Parts: sequence; structure tokens; C-alpha cells
Amino acid sequence: MKNLKKTIQNLSEKYFDDAIKHRRHIHQHPELSFMEEKTAEYIEEQLKLLNISSKRVAKTGVVGFIEGMKGPGKLIALRADTDALPIQEKTGLEFQSSKPGVMHACGHDAHAASLLITAKIVKQLEDHFAGSVILIFQPAEEKLPGGAKAILESGILHQPKVDFILGQHILPDMPAGNLGFKEGSYMASSDEIYITLSGKGGHAALRDKTKDTIKLMAQLILDILELNNLPETKNIPTVLSIGKVDAPGATNVIPGKIQMEGTFRTMNEEWRGKIHKTIQNIISKRENESGIHCDLNIVKGYPVLVNHSEGTRKCVSWAKEYLGDEKVQNMEKRMTAEDFAWYTREIPGTFYRFGVKSKRHKEVFPLHHPKLNIDEEALRTSSGTMAYLCLKLLNDI
Repeated sequence: MKNLKKTIQNLSEKYFDDAIKHRRHIHQHPELSFMEEKTAEYIEEQLKLLNISSKRVAKTGVVGFIEGMKGPGKLIALRADTDALPIQEKTGLEFQSSKPGVMHACGHDAHAASLLITAKIVKQLEDHFAGSVILIFQPAEEKLPGGAKAILESGILHQPKVDFILGQHILPDMPAGNLGFKEGSYMASSDEIYITLSGKGGHAALRDKTKDTIKLMAQLILDILELNNLPETKNIPTVLSIGKVDAPGATNVIPGKIQMEGTFRTMNEEWRGKIHKTIQNIISKRENESGIHCDLNIVKGYPVLVNHSEGTRKCVSWAKEYLGDEKVQNMEKRMTAEDFAWYTREIPGTFYRFGVKSKRHKEVFPLHHPKLNIDEEALRTSSGTMAYLCLKLLNDI
């Protein structure tokens, strides 16, 4: 094709109203992780209208297939997540969530809508490329161990094996029309920490007849938080936090049971394992000293998200071709986590950001906020750029 860029830009403009329609429909009908049944049905219906075959994977996931008409070639995967969050929406939008306590507050409505339009563009250009494209409408990004893991375990990305995978995510504080990339380690691993203290509670004035769970709780919190200051953390980004404590005592009552919950995030898998062992050693030491039973459960979450260096550099170059140099930014590492990391452990890939900040609104609400909204102009950028990157990858790899 002589002018791929102009062709895709024209198609992205042509289908812009459809992108808004998809986004608003999905936004208005949010569903929680692994409960995205109606969302999956909507996506299946839209793919069928485009004459794109699809199948269900991982319960509520939908995978579509586009075959290039120029014969066999590489296989490129494009991924969007589809689940919502347990948040009561407060945007006041005319198409705000119709479900009390459930909201698309992380942009997955925009991700899914973008991929539907990308699919429409790529399908229309199927006569111009060799190879295949697999469309992943993935459930349960928000719930450990993540829908990406379930998609991989289905084997569908290895029959045949995908050559490269792309994923994108909204960024509320980046202006609409812009993209952001980071090669190498980009997002942190994410583990959940659960600690239960079980001792002999009782009257606070009768200390000799109790085991002081409150004292032990305080010691453990300080011990764990101090791990943020180890010498290694100067070079390895590390976050250890205790975010919840349930200690149902009173002014004169030492509780017999205390539950603590926290998070651990880092950018290094080897360091991740060492910290797990260190926390276990701390718990064992304090348990022996106090005589209070300590139960530790570290739930391993998403791994470190590592973008393929060479592939990401190429995507940056192509994104600049498509949008212009000034619209493509270099991203810093983020301590947030993403289950797209499961894909990039097995398949070379790039996970990038697209801005959704509106010039019309002064206040910017972050991800997972009940007032989060996007500038829908961003859907032009997100759908068109992914289609452009996809076709460039098919011809390049």
C-alpha cells in the first residue's frame, strides 16, 4: 500500500463515531472480573458484523482472528481488557454506569472500544498484508492472578505461537492525542501480603494475663516498612506498604486476633524472591519472641512488566511516523502493576500509554477514581495507531 498512514488515518476518522458508541455502551454496562458475560456478547456481536470469526476463551474472554489475504506470515496479537471495578460512579455522565457500585474507572471501556475499531480497520485492509492478527478481548485484568494468565494457559497464543503482542492503556494526565512508551522494565510486580496474629486477648489492665497483639502488630509494621530503606532499594525500585489493619479491641481490651494486609512491589524478580524470604524470617523471629502465633500469606501477583527493547524502539519510530515526533513521549517506570506482564514473559511485546486528558477540563481525576472520564478524541489516536503498529509489525518482523 502506497500510503498506509493516510489510509489508516482516514479510516480512523471514518469510524470515530463508532468508537464513541462502543465506548459509551461498554461504559454504561460495566461488569466485574470474570463476570463480563454481556460485554463478551456485545464484542462477539460486533466482530460478527465485521465478518471476523471469534471464540470464547478463559470463560468471558473473546478472541478474534483476521487472516491476511497475501498468504501466511507472522502472527501479531492485539490486546484490550474488558472488566470494571467495584466503584460507585460519580461522573454524572448521561451514559454513566447503570449498575450501582460497578464502574469502568480504569479505562477498559476505552481499551475495548479502541480494539474494536482497530479490528475494523485491519479487517478492511486484509488484502494488503500477509500473516494473521489475533484480537484479545481479555477478562479480569483487575483480579489476581489475572485474565492474561488464563488466556495464556488456554494455549491459544501458542497454536501457532504469537510473534509479537501489543497492548495499550489510558493515561489521565497525558493530553489526548499523545502516546507514551518505555522499553525494558516498565511496571512493577505486585504481591499481596496477609498477616494474622492470634494471641491471648483480654483486659488491657491485666497485661500479665494477655499476649499483647497490639505491640506485636506495631513491631511488625515497622519491621516491614523498614525494608523500603535497605541499601539495595537505591537501585531497585521497591514499595512495601501495610494498608489495612483490623484490630477489634477497645480502650481497655487487647484483641485476641489482628489481621493486617499490605502490598509489595518491585522491578526485579530476584529481589522479589529475596524480600519474600526476608518477610518470612521477620515473622518467624517475632513469633518466637512474642509467643503469639503469626500466620503469613504472600499471594504472588503479576510479574514485572518488561517491554521488548528492540520491538518497542521500532514501535516508537512508527508511532512518530503516524502521529509526529511531538506526540510521542518517553515514559518513566511505574510502580503500578499490569497483568499484561504475563504475556511479555512468554511473547515479545510492547505495552504503551495513550493520553485521555481533555483541554476543556481543568481537573484531572486519576485511575480508579469515581469521577474518572476521558476525552473521547483520544479514541482516534488509540485505534488508528494500534492498527498502524500492527501492520508495520506484520511487514517488519
